[in-house]
Amino acid sequence: MPKSAASRPAAREIRKANAIIDILERAYPDARPMLDYRSPFECLTAVILSAQTTDEQVNRITPQLFARFPDADSMADAARDEVEDLIRSVGLYRSKAKNLQAMATMLREEFGSRVPQDFTALNSLPGVGRKTANVVQAAAWGIPGFGVDTHVARLCRRMGLIDSKNPEHIEKYMKSVLPPERWIIAHHALIFHGRRVCLAKKPGCDDCAVSELCDRKL
Repeated sequence: MPKSAASRPAAREIRKANAIIDILERAYPDARPMLDYRSPFECLTAVILSAQTTDEQVNRITPQLFARFPDADSMADAARDEVEDLIRSVGLYRSKAKNLQAMATMLREEFGSRVPQDFTALNSLPGVGRKTANVVQAAAWGIPGFGVDTHVARLCRRMGLIDSKNPEHIEKYMKSVLPPERWIIAHHALIFHGRRVCLAKKPGCDDCAVSELCDRKL
């Protein structure tokens, strides 16, 4: 049985998690962030926008958004309706526009208009949760992080790595069974596998490179 987040991982669980990531890393050597950005501010903005929509859709709208609002100061001073118009095609655009401007205002008032690298500071920003903070740390600065999105959560449960549905529990457990230098590649490899093979409604078990280690097949 997979351990809960509160349990100390056993050696066999550490071996299983690392063996799965070994396989996925070989299967997806191209695993990487799919969002387009040129700065930590653009990275943070794109990740906030990516909630409940596709990376492809975010990448379609961000060139115009970033051309108009390339930094925290310009975003904080923007007219709300202009921000909404530029991101209208993504889900929850009104709440995302509100969060983007609140985030930019907080960056200006508390962080000198710069995106902080510190996890706690990042996590304190409007529209930012633990997943976003982990992803931005990793994508913008290469700081080890393990973000848990719907793909990562589904695969970790389905493969029998952990039985919790709580993203924070999954994050902390996976960080306990993987060394920090593997957190970033593990995050991306799991997402790639979740998008290409281990689909939510119809997992492609017959084409799965890790089927022999997956609880679904055992």
